[in-house]
Amino acid sequence: MIRIGPDGIPPVAISPERGFSFMLAMPAHETRPEPNRPAVPRERFRYTAATFHRCSPYHSRIVSTDSVIAPRSVTVRTRPVPPGVPRLSALVIDPAAPVVSLLDRFGPGSQSAAVTPDQALAYVKGLATSHYENFSVLSSLVPLDLRDDFAAVYAFCRWSDDLGDETGRDQAARDRSLELLAWWRTELDRCYAGAPSHPVYIALAKTIERRKLPRKPFDDLISAFEQDQRLCEYSTWDQLVDYCTRSANPVGRLVLMLAGYFPEHQKPTDPDRFAMSDAICTALQLTNFWQDVRRDLIERDRIYLPETETGLSPATLRDWLNRGDEPAVRVAYIRALRPLVDRTEELFIQGDPLPSTLNPAIRPVVGLFSAGGRSVLQGVRRAGCTTLWHRPKLGKLTKLSLVARAFIAAKLAGTASTRTTTEAAA
Repeated sequence: MIRIGPDGIPPVAISPERGFSFMLAMPAHETRPEPNRPAVPRERFRYTAATFHRCSPYHSRIVSTDSVIAPRSVTVRTRPVPPGVPRLSALVIDPAAPVVSLLDRFGPGSQSAAVTPDQALAYVKGLATSHYENFSVLSSLVPLDLRDDFAAVYAFCRWSDDLGDETGRDQAARDRSLELLAWWRTELDRCYAGAPSHPVYIALAKTIERRKLPRKPFDDLISAFEQDQRLCEYSTWDQLVDYCTRSANPVGRLVLMLAGYFPEHQKPTDPDRFAMSDAICTALQLTNFWQDVRRDLIERDRIYLPETETGLSPATLRDWLNRGDEPAVRVAYIRALRPLVDRTEELFIQGDPLPSTLNPAIRPVVGLFSAGGRSVLQGVRRAGCTTLWHRPKLGKLTKLSLVARAFIAAKLAGTASTRTTTEAAA
């Protein structure tokens, strides 16, 4: 037991597996019973593990048991930690901190102390649960034995993306991003050479070894983020789809490989899972482009609407940003975007059979992300394809409905799998 702070101030009991509780009372000298006066009873408030997750390791700065600065007395009681729950000592990196803010500790030329595998794993799992996505990367739909691997791959993607996007929007910022992505690739070299030093790569190295992941998907992703620094406007649909083969498709391929599917193991008679995965991932990336037209233009000075297909030049789009109340402008933009939405829908349709070809454990996860992407695309359509002025997003009820369907599908798949196994054993 470690007591920190002035004596006589109410303690805070911290337990990684059970959350933490505040025991509120009067100062010590006022809680001692006086003659003919009972002691003031202590009032106890307990917060759940989810609150502990939200308040300390994943959504605020890490509070270490080595140094706590607080006006209150803090009592830390150590108890056995169940398997899979990171210890407080492992939470030495704040997953909620922006990637660029961690470069002083873990960027080029940094001299930080070595991070242990447990600390690296705690960080990537925190990163996967503390950043905005349409759906949680580590939902309970993800098979338990794959959650660490999903977190490590997601952390790689998150760092790669932020190194390319979060340095700024001018040319100097793009040059800085290219330098950082070049450094990130050298860290990938170290990872595949068996000597990872960055926390993300320390966690990812375990996944690469355990799942026998090839290097190409990771190289392709870095290449896409480098392309973002050199090319900010696209002329044709084919040019845009080619970009997606490096920015999106590798993620789907990594998910399939984590689940045990590899291109070289695919038989001629097997369904082409990787082609269907590529179609879904390309559609997801394009949907994100159509959803974020305004944000990409304002925040990153990027335009993914292909000029040849839309007839809209970058100068025209910039001019229209603040003219959404003009009917002629709105109609022209809507007519330009609708055909792109239709072509994206066709890609989703091409990938529709994929979940049914996968094993029951991974099927709901893939199905949920595909269904979520299609719902966003439908939102773009329902909003009238006016994304130059309005960004549609999934509502809570829509998300809840999609997740509920995925859970039902998972239960049905599990029941069918169990029945098949029982019948085979009989």
